[in-house]
Parts: sequence; C-alpha cells; structure tokens
Amino acid sequence: MARPIVHDQLVRQRLLQVTAELVDRDGPARVTLRDVAATAQTSTTAIYSLFGGKAQLLTAAVDDGFRSFGESQRLAESSGLRGLGLAYRSWALEHPALYRLMFGGALASYVDCSPTPAVASEAMLPLMEAVTAAQKAGTVRDAEAATIAMSIWGQVHGLVSLELANMNDSGTDWEGIYHAALDAVARGWQPEPDSLPQPN
Repeated sequence: MARPIVHDQLVRQRLLQVTAELVDRDGPARVTLRDVAATAQTSTTAIYSLFGGKAQLLTAAVDDGFRSFGESQRLAESSGLRGLGLAYRSWALEHPALYRLMFGGALASYVDCSPTPAVASEAMLPLMEAVTAAQKAGTVRDAEAATIAMSIWGQVHGLVSLELANMNDSGTDWEGIYHAALDAVARGWQPEPDSLPQPN
C-alpha cells in the first residue's frame, strides 16, 4: 500500500501565497488550479486535499490575508491609533497582492467569495479597541466608536490604495502624505472644545 502524501503547513502557505499573486496578476477568472499547483511546485491533488476546490482556495487566501493583517495590527496596538495607522500601510506595502485580493472586489465579481465574517471582524478589533481606549483617555471625542473606526479606516485605506495603484507621478512623497493624513485624522476626532475638562 502506498504511503499517503502529507501536505504540510508549508505547502498550504505556499499555495495561499501563490494564489494571491496569480489572482492579483491575472484576475480570478484566468487562474486555474493547475496554474496554482505548478507555480507552487506541487499538485492539484494537494489543493483538493487541503482546500476542496477553487472557490474554497480563494476564500482561504482571503482569510489568510485578514489573519496576517490582524496579527500585524495586534502587534501595533500598544502604540495607539497612530501606531495602527502606520502598521496598516506597512503591512499593505509588504503584502500588496494580498491587500488587493482582500479589498479589490475582483473575487466578488467573479465568484461568491468573501472573507469569513469572524476572521475579518477579528482583524479589525484592534482599531475598535484603540478608538474606545482613546475615548476613555479623553483624546478622541465621545461619539459612536464604530463610526469613528470606519471613518479612520476609510481614510487610511483610500491613501494606501492610491499608493499601491501607482497614482500620481513617481516622485510623490506617499510617506509624507500618509503622515500628514494621520495628523489630520487625529485633529479631526479630537474632543470638541466645550467638551474638554474645565480647570478648577
């Protein structure tokens, strides 16, 4: 009897990485399991064994992106909202294919594929918690935390997406722009003057 092939975690991670890269380069419709297997130097049998099929592989790749992103946010959360913002851009620049796979919308238009809700929500928890902590510390206004978090996310996400899309000319100081935007976000969500504690 033939010994079963063991597809370990390294093969799984390689398949997820290759999937993100190929979808980013060619689009989901043109990527086949054979392409993924060949690029990852394994077999389609490995894909079926580990994931079940193309839709499941794509979903796993998106979930993997959110897990990795969430881990980077957890590592930065002790630095507060600004630290999370800086970590957001750093992660995106280090994982551009995953970032576009997660947020580009290409998969949704091709196949019913979206991140597992619990995985995506977990990745965004550090931002929500940082907003709540800043409100308790009095550095962020007392408003709906989810509204503030989504507003901040939208602003940093928009700038990072523009940078990854190579918008504007090659000399654009994206880092300087991003820092200026973080400064503006911090000022924009400061407590209103009449809500600040008054001196005795």
